Amino acid sequence: MYREHTIGVVVPAYNEEGFIGEVIETMPEYVDRMYIIDDRSTDGTWAEINQHAEKINAESRTVHYDEEEAEAAAPEIATDGGAMAASGFGRRVVPIQHEQNRGVGGAIKTGYKRALADELDITAVMGGDGQMDPDILYKFLDPIVEDKADYTKGNRLLYKDYREGMSKWRFFGNSILTFLTKISSGYWKTMDPQNGYAAISYYALDNVGIDNMYEYYGYCNDLLVKLNAKGMRVADVAMPAIYGDEESSIKYSTYIRKVSGMLLRNFLWRLKTKYLVLDFHPLALFYLFGVGTASVGILAGLWAIYTGIVFDESLFMRGSASLMLFTMGSMFIMFAMLFDMQVNEKQEVQIRD
Repeated sequence: MYREHTIGVVVPAYNEEGFIGEVIETMPEYVDRMYIIDDRSTDGTWAEINQHAEKINAESRTVHYDEEEAEAAAPEIATDGGAMAASGFGRRVVPIQHEQNRGVGGAIKTGYKRALADELDITAVMGGDGQMDPDILYKFLDPIVEDKADYTKGNRLLYKDYREGMSKWRFFGNSILTFLTKISSGYWKTMDPQNGYAAISYYALDNVGIDNMYEYYGYCNDLLVKLNAKGMRVADVAMPAIYGDEESSIKYSTYIRKVSGMLLRNFLWRLKTKYLVLDFHPLALFYLFGVGTASVGILAGLWAIYTGIVFDESLFMRGSASLMLFTMGSMFIMFAMLFDMQVNEKQEVQIRD
């Protein structure tokens, strides 16, 4: 228990043999329950998870109640300062294995559902590869405990020193996805959307629609869009990038195609849900009219160039008209972005320390 809040941590793991054990062992003592999800690994990950789970659960019995007795126990009993408590959770580590591989988003969804069933106050997510420092978990919990945010996530891009371990190619790709996610999600100050180190309140988790969460690597981008549509507050937590000997299983050709398509669908869904269904704001119409007009301007410009080359016709009138349409459409898009920023300004928090 941390500051009178029960804490759970979801750890997705796929072929993390040699890493997952250390993640389990180094989890802060105030974490009440760990959901370690083996996403049908093909190496010794599942055996390593069970080995360390048995050890931690045996040790925690000296502090925690038996799981059957815990149902009737008072969950508020805690040691001073928010250290590990007899909070009603018999098994501190809960190993879960998927029958088939569902992707990192699917593994996290499984953990989130278990955390909801256990009614944990805050649920965090850490990777099974050891890239996320457990010693800074409290930085993700504090804004939620203090009611400054409903969801917190890591940001490795804020300071140059924090992104030194990130390759230029990874930084470039992350920057592009950051911009696309800003547009799709409406969180215009939020950076590093691919960062999976995060924490979410029970209220947000219960209301954001976890059953429909994206199960591929873009799950964190997808979740941001859902949070924004429900009016949740998001905090960026500055943290350094850490990379070790683990190998990424991401296939970038598939990744870019799938995530880009998902962001476009989510963007249209957010405009409809937030600005037309749950409430009304003309910025949704500004976006639609702007994109439509700009597209017509581009097509008209291409037609003007074609007729000028093939039929030797003057480009001035047609070119000027197409440029005017494109400029008008671009202005409507800019106005829509500005309105979107204003609407969501109070839903974003930056944690820089």
